[in-house]
Amino acid sequence: MNLLAQYYPEHVKLLNQRVAEIVSREAIAGLVIHSGCPQRQFLDDMDYPFKVNPHFKAWLPIIDNPHCWLVVNGTDKPTLIFYRPVDFWHKVADLPDAFWCEHFDIQVLTKVGDVDALLPKNRKSWSYIGEHIDVASELGMTSHNPSAVMNYLHYHRTVKTEYELVCMREANRIAVTGHLAAKNAFYHGASEFEIQQEYLSAVGKTENEMPYGNIIALNENAAILHYTGLARQNPDHRHSFLIDAGAQFHGYASDITRSYSFEKNIFEELVEQMDHLQRAIVDMMAPGVNYVDLHLACHDKIAQLLLDFKLASGDKQGLIEQGITRAFFPHGLGHMLGLQVHDVGGFLSDDIGTHIASPSAHPFLRCTRTLAVNQVLTIEPGLYIIDSLLSELKQDKRQSQVNWDFIALLRDFGGIRIEDNVIVHRDCNENMTRELGLN
Repeated sequence: MNLLAQYYPEHVKLLNQRVAEIVSREAIAGLVIHSGCPQRQFLDDMDYPFKVNPHFKAWLPIIDNPHCWLVVNGTDKPTLIFYRPVDFWHKVADLPDAFWCEHFDIQVLTKVGDVDALLPKNRKSWSYIGEHIDVASELGMTSHNPSAVMNYLHYHRTVKTEYELVCMREANRIAVTGHLAAKNAFYHGASEFEIQQEYLSAVGKTENEMPYGNIIALNENAAILHYTGLARQNPDHRHSFLIDAGAQFHGYASDITRSYSFEKNIFEELVEQMDHLQRAIVDMMAPGVNYVDLHLACHDKIAQLLLDFKLASGDKQGLIEQGITRAFFPHGLGHMLGLQVHDVGGFLSDDIGTHIASPSAHPFLRCTRTLAVNQVLTIEPGLYIIDSLLSELKQDKRQSQVNWDFIALLRDFGGIRIEDNVIVHRDCNENMTRELGLN
């Protein structure tokens, strides 16, 4: 925790500098950043789990308290309006007392409706950043999430401060603990639901505290990219296990995937080769490298893997150009990671919002940027037996290039995905996931 206190002053200083730059550029008074409001369930008296505005938690690690506000202009000391009602139905938040408090003028709000008196008076010259436009309008703010401001913040948010990197290393450490527990549960015969409970117990979190819904998939379920079924019953035969699960620390996410074979067989050999492939792509990361080029290199390596295992025939370039590799690896190589799992800014070439489109042949990419120092990204190649995609290959001459008997053998195993969280440094890459003990 000492590292958090050590690095936080520079973090908040940089955030203030960014705000000062964009408010000057856009000739506005400052930003009013809303933590958010609870969302009531339809026809009920209970709320959905609260998810804080990522622009709010960029400043401070308050991730579970709605109705809070930040007033920042880049010059004056930021103001935190902290919501702490008088409430005997629910536990109210404790008054802030942490390493970051000295950097804010903290004002306590006891009634939601009283925030009007604590916000700036000339609100038409301030921009509201948040989800609840109706609340902002009612409070007299007419500028809502202006695109110029959002593009600027999103572009620069991809480069992490030292404070943020400390948080993300801790998010990885927590998740690695869960992954090791889940792996052990799989090999000891647990069901998907039981593996999920082992994971949550190991990380010490509830399901609602996860950065995303864990993917815990046995056998053929591993071919469903966003599977969240969590079957209670064990399958008749145990073939494979895919886990895609992360953790959060101070609002920063980790996102890690591993695949396992229950027995030593050809599928285990495939997993090992996919692991080598993934490590090779990580080794190619460096400042100045274009992420699209990494994605294309991944398809080249997957084409070679298909040939090596006789899953397909022909030549590498032909397998790529005909879309055969896409039938086995249909998603993008990875994404930006940070305050959100699929973090913003992955398509921006500059801070005015110039968009870098994905190649038409690869529409599911989540990042097209050139890598820079202190960016954090996932690298997650996959190889799946997805019948709806493979069936398209049967409709034309490509069917003769696919080993359908091998496909039938692999169908019970579902698929493979290997995902690490990597920091791009000037002279090396820091694979947080591997360095924290998950191989």
